[in-house]
Amino acid sequence: MTDPGEAERRGARRGLGSIVVDTRPLRIPAFRRLWTSTAVTAVGSQLTSVAVPKQVFDLTGSSGYVGLASVVALVPLLIFGLWGGAIADTVDRRKLLLVTNIGIAVSVLLLWAQAFLEAGSVWLVFVLMATLQAFVAVNMPARSAMVARLVPADLLSSAVALNATTMVFGFVFGPMAAGALLPVLGLPALFLIDGAALLLMLPVVARLPALPPLNGATRRAGLRDVVDGFRYLAAKKILLASFLLDIIAMVVGMPRALFPEMAERTFGDPPGGGLALGWLYAAMAIGALACGLASGWLTRIARHGVGVTVAVCAWGITMIGFGLADSLWLAVVFLALGGVADFVSMVFRNAILQAAATDEMRGRLQGVNTVVVAGGPRLADGVHGWAGAAVGTTAATTGGGVLVVLCALGAVALLPAFWRYRSQAAG
Repeated sequence: MTDPGEAERRGARRGLGSIVVDTRPLRIPAFRRLWTSTAVTAVGSQLTSVAVPKQVFDLTGSSGYVGLASVVALVPLLIFGLWGGAIADTVDRRKLLLVTNIGIAVSVLLLWAQAFLEAGSVWLVFVLMATLQAFVAVNMPARSAMVARLVPADLLSSAVALNATTMVFGFVFGPMAAGALLPVLGLPALFLIDGAALLLMLPVVARLPALPPLNGATRRAGLRDVVDGFRYLAAKKILLASFLLDIIAMVVGMPRALFPEMAERTFGDPPGGGLALGWLYAAMAIGALACGLASGWLTRIARHGVGVTVAVCAWGITMIGFGLADSLWLAVVFLALGGVADFVSMVFRNAILQAAATDEMRGRLQGVNTVVVAGGPRLADGVHGWAGAAVGTTAATTGGGVLVVLCALGAVALLPAFWRYRSQAAG
């Protein structure tokens, strides 16, 4: 006879499991290693993400140059993101991940050297940032394309949510740590910590299983592979729609380039940097992390098209609120709510991508995804940086939020099949 108390406890665990993040993929050793390397380096990478725009602003005093830095980094991201996806489909993904991790570490340490030596050249920062982004652009498709080979299909959405939660964990604590460390250790230390974290994770990456192409043949990736990836994508209208909505949200509505100026001139940070800058960079990730830790419910939703659309519109609304906020803490609240919306969109879009792509095309589609996800905000940095310089930070931010909502609704009206899309794995 079943103990009523035990039955009640089991029911409570099942109920909790439908709410909190699903950690079952971590029982798989290979995925756990991949997740560990992502978790450790995620924090360090955000130190660099704060340090670069802060150094550029310190050297130039202009948000326009902060935006220009991202546009400069966008070029290698576009080129190597697409090519890197093709490479990930033609070589052992573990080896590719290891090589690019080394390249990222060296690039970050060179950024540390120029900051430590006080080179004082914004163009040197631009060159090193572009080099870093080239390695990141090849690294990201390989890392993302590994997930579906490491976990069974029924755990794919959970693995995507877990990886996303890990990344936003870094997005929270990295910027917060940067804001706290800047006045104490100085800007060069942020680069040094990131570089050290990358080097420490190399043995973990080396222990991942070999992941050559499923057909067993490795070869040199060429232009034809990239073109084949676009042809495959062109036939997948649902994927095209998901990319389009993310482009709308990130390019039109991401005000990140304005954070250094707003931290100092709107929210009262000292010229050398302070906590307001850290809070602004971390706020979106705080909301995303909270959503990620309670993401069990996301894996039970089948209407992924509706989920992405609603999340993108919610993102636009929160950016309007952020632009109108008259205090740091109100601004942080709106940015955190934007992080929740972005996390929901990210989980659903990545689940659509992982499910829709075959393994021989998964790297190339992840390459396109890298260009969209990482390139969109960088293009937004250029747009918002110069818009903020021209019309002010409030008008640039709120106007972008309004355009996000209008463009998203227009895109879905033109692509109604995306609104009707359902996942076969949710339950």
